[in-house]
Amino acid sequence: MGAATKFSTEVRERAVRMVLEQQHEHGSQWAAMESIAAKIGCTAETLRKWIRRAERDSGQRAGLTSTDRDRLKVLERENRELKRANEILRKASAFFAQAELDRRGK
Repeated sequence: MGAATKFSTEVRERAVRMVLEQQHEHGSQWAAMESIAAKIGCTAETLRKWIRRAERDSGQRAGLTSTDRDRLKVLERENRELKRANEILRKASAFFAQAELDRRGK
């Protein structure tokens, strides 16, 4: 079971908020992540990923936002499907063109 299904959105948001609010009480942001992660039952690395995503989504960090990343995935999937469809159509067109030439040749 992945983190996306194990922890609700509310829990992830709360954990991120807690790290950002309490990092000054720890030696580093990583130390705060380790402390909070232990309390909610995830790894510090998982919590770090949640924080980086939240930073990108809020514009504090460069990179694709979650919305942009999801949209990109949809567009890439559509592009793959269109390429497959075009290949099928190209092969069918060549097949029928050859069949027409064969029919005329007889």
